[in-house]
Amino acid sequence: MKAGNTGRDILLGVAIGDALGVPVEFKDRGELQQNPVTGMRAYGSWRQPAGTWSDDSSLTFCLAETLCAGYDLSDLANRFINWKQHAYWTAHNNVFDIGNATNAAISALERKTSPLLSGGADEGSNGNGSLMRILPLLLYIKNKPVAERFAIVKEVSAVTHRHIRSVLACFIYLEFARHLLSGQKREEAWTMTQQEVTGFWADNGICPEAEKSWIAETWGCTLWPRDLVVSNGYVIRTLQAAVWCLFHTESYSEAVLAAVNLGADTDTTAAVAGGLAGLYYGWQTIPADWQYVLARRNDITALADKLSGIS
Repeated sequence: MKAGNTGRDILLGVAIGDALGVPVEFKDRGELQQNPVTGMRAYGSWRQPAGTWSDDSSLTFCLAETLCAGYDLSDLANRFINWKQHAYWTAHNNVFDIGNATNAAISALERKTSPLLSGGADEGSNGNGSLMRILPLLLYIKNKPVAERFAIVKEVSAVTHRHIRSVLACFIYLEFARHLLSGQKREEAWTMTQQEVTGFWADNGICPEAEKSWIAETWGCTLWPRDLVVSNGYVIRTLQAAVWCLFHTESYSEAVLAAVNLGADTDTTAAVAGGLAGLYYGWQTIPADWQYVLARRNDITALADKLSGIS
């Protein structure tokens, strides 16, 4: 495994990508092509100060904090509720963005629904709300057997997104991240992820026939031209876009700016890509001025240092 502070690689990687995307969320690709994002901006779509991160990072931090105390879905559920009700782990003490499926799931948790059943299980509940927050789980599961890794990913995704499509996307993402963490080059890591994931699913009958076409498409996304990359809020498209950005750039900053400038769901695409890029290049390579302006940076790094200790 790579030496260094993997907690910071993950949490700063996610949060800084998120914060770069917040001011231009919902802007289309053509508009950003005319006025591309090149660094931290203030205000914009949500009228927030520069360095402000969104629900993507808030829920990522909630998961990281739970893992630091010990794997406990009830604890995670309580932190999600606290975030929604009391702006816990927010940048400036307000919740300014929440996805529909995540909102519905946390409402179910508020009604004392089990965290294993709170997330939507219908096909329409496949936004990117579990993918965007799941990367800290890597440090908890990385040394466990593959069947146990999958079972835990399924549980953590299900808190907000229970459909098998979201679970499979989260698993691909974390398995790819696991290979990056081991020090493999991205090409080797992606090839190994494909081989191991498809082999495991085939041996255990995990992947439904209906899911196989998008998965096959995803394995080839690294070779797409930019025009084929879609960056909306659909979990499959977010996964593909994030992986594409890592493969078509050569630094953390290039990867997250490529993600933001794809347009549409800019904060989440950049958060998911930023997590991968943080692991691949290391948090020290993130531009210092971006780190300096990040809201609650000291709180984030303190949590990240604790998170590194669980691995």
